[in-house]
Amino acid sequence: MCVAYEINCSCGNGMAGFNFKDEIMAGEVINRLYCPQCSKDIKFNPETMIADNDWIIEYNMDIARFQAQKIKTGGLNITPEFIFDEGYCTWRGMYPADHIDSTIERAEIVRLAKTDLKKYLEEIRDWANKRMERLAREGWRKANEREAITA
Repeated sequence: MCVAYEINCSCGNGMAGFNFKDEIMAGEVINRLYCPQCSKDIKFNPETMIADNDWIIEYNMDIARFQAQKIKTGGLNITPEFIFDEGYCTWRGMYPADHIDSTIERAEIVRLAKTDLKKYLEEIRDWANKRMERLAREGWRKANEREAITA
């Protein structure tokens, strides 16, 4: 199970949705969120922050390490990359507002399922692959670690 969580960035112009894999970590693990506008004004600290396409998540590493005691890490170092890339505190989707955008994009295609199932399956597959290719080109971290959908 994943718990969803949404917060605004430091300047208030951006919002991001987060998932917390297996409910190991919670919202308190995020100190601050910076959108592309407010991230320009901060000094990046790789010990506590992860950058993704000009968005920056600043983690509270003390809380993260405490909450990570529930993970069987085999002595792995709990880093911002580990927290984000392993899904313990990561975007809800491929980028900050993906959970909203993908629902809107998918809505038109989903209507086909009621009238032409074969066409629907083709369209949804093509949409997913093209969308992920676009997101990877745009530089989103999670979009660059996937395989194409085949059917």
